[in-house]
Amino acid sequence: MLLHLDASARRNSFSREIGDTFAAAWRAARPAAAYVHRDLAADPPPPIGEAWTELCDYVLEHQITDPARYAEAVRTPEHAEAWAVVEPLLAELVAAETVLIAAPMYNFSVPAALKAWIDQVTFPRMSLAGKKFVVAYARGGAYGPGKPREPFDHHERYLRDFFAGHFAVEDAVFVGSEMVNALVDPALAGRRDEHERSRAAALEAARSIGGGR
Repeated sequence: MLLHLDASARRNSFSREIGDTFAAAWRAARPAAAYVHRDLAADPPPPIGEAWTELCDYVLEHQITDPARYAEAVRTPEHAEAWAVVEPLLAELVAAETVLIAAPMYNFSVPAALKAWIDQVTFPRMSLAGKKFVVAYARGGAYGPGKPREPFDHHERYLRDFFAGHFAVEDAVFVGSEMVNALVDPALAGRRDEHERSRAAALEAARSIGGGR
C-alpha cells in the first residue's frame, strides 16, 4: 500500500506536482496495490492534547512497542477521544509499504499540518524499519550542500533525523525542486532557469523512483 500525504497550503504546488508524479508511477507499476491519499492541508489533524500525552506515558510505562496494543492505553473518555484521532492515522501508516510525504519548506521547516500528523502517530520506541519513506519537496531558495543557506535547512534535516530517531528508517529518499521563489521575486528573476532545471530533474527522479527503476 502507498500512503500519500500532502501538506502544501497551495492546491497547485510544486511539492504536490512531484508527489503526484511519484504516486502515478508507483500505482502504474503496481496496479493491484492499495493507495490511500490524505490531504493534511485540507483536513489537518488537531494538535495533540493532554490525553494524548497520557496515552504516550502509558505505552512507555508498560513497554508497549506493538502499535496493535496501543489501544490498551485508553482508560478514560478523554483518552478515547484522543485515540479516535490517532487510530485512523496510525492504521494507515502501519499498513503502508511506502509512505510518500509531499511537503514544502515553510519558514525553514515543515508545514504545521505535517508536524501535527507526526505528533499524532508517533509513540515511544516505535519502529517502522522496512518501510520506504519518500519526501517530495519544494523550497523557495537553495538549501543544498555547500549553499550559503544550507545551515537554515530544518526541513530535510529534521525529517531525516525524525525518521531515523523515531521510526528507525535510515534511508529516506528526498526528491524536490528549489528556487521556487525565483518565479515571483524580482530579485531572484535571474535564477529562474535554476528552478526550472531543478523541477525537471525532480519530476524525472519521481517518475523513475516511483516506477521502481
